[in-house]
Amino acid sequence: MNIGEKLKQLRFKNDLTQQDLADRCNLSKGFISQVENNLASPSIATLMDILDALGVNAKDFFNDRNDQIVYGEDDVFIQDDGEMGNRIRWLIPSALKNKMEPILLTMGTNGRSQLYYPFDGEVFGYVIKGTALLHMGRQTYKLKEGESFYHSADCEHYLENTALHETEVLWATMPPNF
Repeated sequence: MNIGEKLKQLRFKNDLTQQDLADRCNLSKGFISQVENNLASPSIATLMDILDALGVNAKDFFNDRNDQIVYGEDDVFIQDDGEMGNRIRWLIPSALKNKMEPILLTMGTNGRSQLYYPFDGEVFGYVIKGTALLHMGRQTYKLKEGESFYHSADCEHYLENTALHETEVLWATMPPNF
């Protein structure tokens, strides 16, 4: 967390200059500038005074909730799993903090996802390209391009590509489990 940048954004949101904030906290404008540029760290008492002057409590300030709405290619984390013949793209950074975790799974010929053991949650997937087998416990479902699946995660499950071409699946679990 970039405390200085977050304080600066709150100051702008409150339409305050550095001098205005400094006056409200009985601090110098230079110190406020150093804090906002991460060149100085305020004591806890001073930080509480600054937060109070900005009209926010510590709990809300330190809440790591991600306010980002749109994610692009620069946000994606990619992992190649040569052993399973997969490429996994985590589409939302730090999704473990969220209620849902979406990935884009690309399986090469004879590729398969890891085996997921039962957990208290739900699973959704959509086949973007190719075909896949969804193994759920003792049952297997064949999925083709344009089809989706949705199920409780109360049994072992995994995806498999038995085709001679690549398969791409948008896959999400709730709670995060990848």
